[in-house]
Amino acid sequence: MIARSPADWQAKDAQAEPWQLALQKVITDSDELLALIDLTPQALAIDRRQTFPLRVPRAFVARMQPGRADDPLLRQVLPALAERRLLPGFGNDPLAEAEANKVPGLIHKYHGRVLLIVTSHCAIHCRYCFRRHFAYAANQPSRADWSQAFDYIRGDDSIREVILSGGDPLSVPDRHLQWLISQIEAIPAVSRLRIHSRLPVVVPQRITPALVALLAGSRLQVSLVLHANHAQELDDSLATALRPLRHAGIALLNQAVLLAGINDEVEALTELSERLFAIGVLPYYLHLLDRVAGATHFEVVEERVHLLRAAMLARLPGYLVPRFVREVARAESKVPLSPVPI
Repeated sequence: MIARSPADWQAKDAQAEPWQLALQKVITDSDELLALIDLTPQALAIDRRQTFPLRVPRAFVARMQPGRADDPLLRQVLPALAERRLLPGFGNDPLAEAEANKVPGLIHKYHGRVLLIVTSHCAIHCRYCFRRHFAYAANQPSRADWSQAFDYIRGDDSIREVILSGGDPLSVPDRHLQWLISQIEAIPAVSRLRIHSRLPVVVPQRITPALVALLAGSRLQVSLVLHANHAQELDDSLATALRPLRHAGIALLNQAVLLAGINDEVEALTELSERLFAIGVLPYYLHLLDRVAGATHFEVVEERVHLLRAAMLARLPGYLVPRFVREVARAESKVPLSPVPI
């Protein structure tokens, strides 16, 4: 009989349980997290007084490499002392979302589409999150309050797409998602629904037959934008979970963030694109870091970004090279990486 590691058992158990239970059992203590992957707190510069708490599902921990302090998944979630570093140009609202927060629960930055803050809850707290300081308390409308957001959309015929975001919109129950989608479907000008979620990556069992049926049954053209930054995040459980969505005609895209010490090597980025496409997901965006306070140590200098993009173009077909973009406060769209001056 082949011995199995605790991580193997953990992954099996996580897949066997309902997604709601997986969210209840997330790890919130750094000592417990490190013990599961055979590391000691003394080996890492951990911030134990963080205001943005640790939160990570056990299935995601099971993909970490035991004994590796520089594991790319661990570095995305473990609070580090480097988060206390203050640098000019980094702030609490790097994208000026407060200005675009037209009514509670709704952000309107770009022509033709609006974003709904479905919830403040996430399955996982990514240390580079640009909404780690977001005013969620002012953006948690009740069902009655949601009418302001739907009236806003109804009053602008140029809005053709509604994006569900958060927090993570797939952390809410299907019945609430169904209600939101039905309200959006009742607005004649809207033809597309986009869902931005990291939850299928970190808790694959969230993709249930009921959720697939809900999305496939909508009159709207539905796309699901995942968020994975490293090929190590993409295991067989995710590939299996996504298959019914693909068969139902749901467009699957991925957006990643370029992160120093995590994926800022051409090998890591090309492997991510290759693995995404192998499981039916198209690489969409590679975001330069949003300059949010607490994430200075993740920034990659632009000269290196240009080198990485050139290397990816040399190694991959064009459809596997994500668009290198940055979000700029008050810009009319995502801003593509500028060409290198000749």
